[in-house]
Amino acid sequence: MALDYDSHPAELVEGGTVQGRKKVITVGDLRRAIPPYCFKLSYTTALFYLIRDIFICYALGWVAWSYIPRIRYEGRFEFEFTRYAAWLLYGYMQGLVFTGIWVQGHESGHGVFSPSPILNDSIGFICHSALLTPYFAWQSTHRRHHIYANNLAKDHNYVPPKKEEYAECLNLRPGSLESIHELVEDAPIVVFFRIVMQQLLGWPTYLISNITASEGSLYRPQSKALLGNSHYLPSSTLFRPEEAHLILASDFGLAVMVGALCLAGQYMGFQAVALLYIQPFLWCNHWIVAITFLHHTHPKLPKYDPEAWTFMRGALATVDRNLGWVGKHLLHNIVDYHVIHHLFPRIPQYHAEEATKAIIPLLGNAYHSEKDHSFWYGLWESFTKCQWIKPDGKEDEKERAYWFEGGPCLPPEITMKNRRWL
Repeated sequence: MALDYDSHPAELVEGGTVQGRKKVITVGDLRRAIPPYCFKLSYTTALFYLIRDIFICYALGWVAWSYIPRIRYEGRFEFEFTRYAAWLLYGYMQGLVFTGIWVQGHESGHGVFSPSPILNDSIGFICHSALLTPYFAWQSTHRRHHIYANNLAKDHNYVPPKKEEYAECLNLRPGSLESIHELVEDAPIVVFFRIVMQQLLGWPTYLISNITASEGSLYRPQSKALLGNSHYLPSSTLFRPEEAHLILASDFGLAVMVGALCLAGQYMGFQAVALLYIQPFLWCNHWIVAITFLHHTHPKLPKYDPEAWTFMRGALATVDRNLGWVGKHLLHNIVDYHVIHHLFPRIPQYHAEEATKAIIPLLGNAYHSEKDHSFWYGLWESFTKCQWIKPDGKEDEKERAYWFEGGPCLPPEITMKNRRWL
């Protein structure tokens, strides 16, 4: 089920600057600019990163379990503060390692962990099941996200509302649409709690109900049944009938992991499972949501209706972020070099940097990168300045793009479009 760029025609992107001249750039131009070795898959390199991640994960858990006390000492506030701080630090660091392992499953889902499809799916199934992600179900919808990235009718991730829908969700009358720019933004504390809610609950809610996706991302009309639009039901509207056995396999992997956690809780106690697994697991959920959200949500990124959308336009409406050492060594370049991943999903993460540097001269200002601000600032900026989208005014619908606008946060979304709101 891996996505290969060759499945797309050599579509065009305008706006790439080459030696000061405007030029039309094709997929073939970009591929020829990339060193051929960037497309080569290596068993040894991939297994090295995976084994390294597993070793770090085990080492962090062993050190925390062996040296951080788990019992409370009455009357020793300083010691209690240190104990809590140590466990919180462990959760944060282990959460990054968990996310790196999840990214290894992501690589496997694209078929670029190794040259072997069987090994790819085996590694992806194990990594994602261990982190309570339904591997084959996610692989199916994530593949379609890559095919239709930033297509307002068919994308699976963070499809924003247009002006009318945004106003409706805020209970504004049709006559109030023109004054939508005058709406007062939320207080910072409200924005903060909405961000926390998104980061804490966004990933499981997406898996359960496919929120943030467009209705056109489904194979059948939306279902009102429980889990009818979810990643867990073989008959979900997300999947073709022939994928049912893969969805059942994903569910089996999750069931085995939940059973293992229950056994660990009986043997070691719930506190141990909460400290060693659940805490970093929540951080991993946060990173999955934050990374995906920030790659496709930025004031300078467009969205497109189907009439104007092309694969190249959609792939280039993505921004590379900056996480420095953590992004390079723990998160396997998925944050810092994501544009290349949308253009050529068959390039493994350990060649993403070289491939990106090779195409930047061709793309010019068609390449988006946010290296000047921190990742955390980007989360706040995107959440406050990217609430809805408006068209750029071009009469030709084949050239029209939509751009983000700021405003009050919408109520928390609990199902996909057509939306229901809390």
